Amino acid sequence: MKKNKSLIKKTKLVKGKLGILVGGGPAPGINGVISATVIEAERSGTSCIGFYNGFQGISLSKDPERVDLVSRHTNVGETSKEISRVDVEGGSILRTSRHNPTDKELDRAVKTLLHLGITYLVTIGGDDTASSASRLADRAKGKIRVAHVPKTIDNDLPLPGEMPTFGYRTACELGANLVRNLMVDAATMPRWFIVVTMGRTAGHLALGIGKAAGATVTIIPEDPEFGSSKNKINADLVCDVLESSIYKRLAMGRQDGVAVISEGVVLKLLKGEMERLTGKTFSYDSHGHVKLGEFDMAPVWKSELDKRLKRLKVKHNISITTTAQNIGYPLRCQAPDSFDREYIRELGYAAVQFVTAQKPYHNTTKMNSAMVYIEHGHMRFSDFSKIRMIDPKTGKMRVQVRLVNTNTQSYKVAREYMIRLEKSDLTDRSKLNALAEVSKMSAEKFKKKFAHLVE
Repeated sequence: MKKNKSLIKKTKLVKGKLGILVGGGPAPGINGVISATVIEAERSGTSCIGFYNGFQGISLSKDPERVDLVSRHTNVGETSKEISRVDVEGGSILRTSRHNPTDKELDRAVKTLLHLGITYLVTIGGDDTASSASRLADRAKGKIRVAHVPKTIDNDLPLPGEMPTFGYRTACELGANLVRNLMVDAATMPRWFIVVTMGRTAGHLALGIGKAAGATVTIIPEDPEFGSSKNKINADLVCDVLESSIYKRLAMGRQDGVAVISEGVVLKLLKGEMERLTGKTFSYDSHGHVKLGEFDMAPVWKSELDKRLKRLKVKHNISITTTAQNIGYPLRCQAPDSFDREYIRELGYAAVQFVTAQKPYHNTTKMNSAMVYIEHGHMRFSDFSKIRMIDPKTGKMRVQVRLVNTNTQSYKVAREYMIRLEKSDLTDRSKLNALAEVSKMSAEKFKKKFAHLVE
């Protein structure tokens, strides 16, 4: 009897119930965080309620759709959901949404949560969900303690020590396998694949996939050729990178390749360029982000590149076949790999330890909210007040995103293994002549056309 009772370890006097919600797009490992959170909460003597549809669910209704979450050690009733083995599944058993609550809606959500006995809240999501979680904690004024678990395949939350967000590694692995298959296809039926993958603001995912797969060239918003994060470019600059890489590959005797492009590159374009390329007007979500998912940019980049390569076909009977491929959505609901399964268990545990102020978070009792993460095997936290900024578009406080640091050795290695135009290609006469030959341009014309890429 004593042995059975020890299954639940009460570590402190229970203050209230723990709520869990998920925001943003899917990512491998969401269910594992939910599972780990519930199991550890039960060990602390705290019951859990899962709220469906993220902040939309709790902010738009006084009676939000919800379910009691229990582990296999607990009696499962008609109104409860057992979560002990959902950690190996993709997707989200609590569903998700991208709703951006207003301050009035957050006040309603606080009242609703308190009415249901929720004094602890664990949010799972990316930078938008983190921002909403931070704002809710501020408006709760200490009555609800919030822990945010960083989730996004974009890997763009500001975690110290270059720690990844959960879901990124799994998505990167699947993406790399898909690109590897395309590389074999490209070599088998000589062609170029133009592959677009997710990454709204940062190019971590595209760069990771390209690097792991050994893609011919990878293009991300942070590439030095495109200038600072605030700098705007035209589509020709992106196409110059693609076209010059094709010529360099031809000079090496290969008519095949795979270019991986981060979807966020289009957000670097000058005003009106996106509309010109797509012939459509871009719409925005409630967080002020362009709805990139409404447009498949792979065929757009292919079309722009084909216009340039048409000259070779018409004048010189040289045909370069290109094929567009988007691998964004297939990456999001993959079952988590072993790295992420281990990682998410630690994150769920850390979230409960933070909201209940247990070690190592016992000295954070004056904090209402934070983002929890793991660094070198230790549970850490980031105070929201130190990672927030005023969004110039909305005027609201939001969590900063982490961009690819192009000054690191990691980025340098990625560039070294790409087939991409370099300064020596234009200064070494033999290399320049080879490029001029395959592109059917004079050496002077080739140099003039592409010199801006290596200056």
